[in-house]
Amino acid sequence: MTTEVVLTGTGVPHPSPGRAGPGTLVRCGRVALQFDAGRGTVLRLSEAGTPTTRLAALFLTHVHSDHLVDLADVAMTRWILRPVKDAGPLPIVAPEGAAARFARRMLEPYDDDIALRMAHVDAPAPEVALTTFAVRATPEVVWVSDDGSVRVSAVAVHHEPVEAVAYRVDTPDGAVVVSGDTRVCAEVEALCAGADVVVHEACRATALAGAVAGTTIETIFSYHADTVPLGAMAERAGVPHLVLTHLIPAPDTPDEVAGFVADVRQGGFTGRVTVGRDLSVIRVG
Repeated sequence: MTTEVVLTGTGVPHPSPGRAGPGTLVRCGRVALQFDAGRGTVLRLSEAGTPTTRLAALFLTHVHSDHLVDLADVAMTRWILRPVKDAGPLPIVAPEGAAARFARRMLEPYDDDIALRMAHVDAPAPEVALTTFAVRATPEVVWVSDDGSVRVSAVAVHHEPVEAVAYRVDTPDGAVVVSGDTRVCAEVEALCAGADVVVHEACRATALAGAVAGTTIETIFSYHADTVPLGAMAERAGVPHLVLTHLIPAPDTPDEVAGFVADVRQGGFTGRVTVGRDLSVIRVG
């Protein structure tokens, strides 16, 4: 069994060529788990060889639009493909609150389209199978595969004023942490203990502090993970492979990519660093 991490989207709300909205796919054997569904997720999943019909579950980290604007597309595409492969309702796992409310209501704008499609091909209505959990400051298992080989845990993180979580996927090959959006925090550091790969959002707040001082961008930077303290955190946690995603600002040149690496090195990180591109594949174990 081989566990793989595929970056289905490394972008942010500001569009950047070649970067879909935030998303991370973790595959372990026949278990395929998607974390968040930013713009372009359905296309990236197809390009990665894991269509929506193969997903065992989709996990939401928080309710910001860039992380779930493609969620309805995932559910609708899975439903539209039913005559080809009936995969059943899309299983969604979300923290109770705003993210869960979004998942419950997301198909409402498609009422007319759904009714027309149902009448045309005599199909049942699309469904999602929503599982919710309370957001806690200590990790808690929120999903287990049918065979018990893959477990997903969640913990509250610091993306205030938005309630958000990070996830850890434990497989027979090792462990993967997906941070979602958060400041560098002790909760993620604890979640990283013994993990093989950490997929973490990255914002060059220290490097760009002078350029954004006093602007709205400075406020936005304040609830994202500064790459310099992120490097320090990853080193303390003993992370062997740090994968940077949700890149702020998106790097367009080799020098800009190198800037992200230099930041985490400045923080003291000595492990392997990958500055993510869409469809990057990282093997675990």
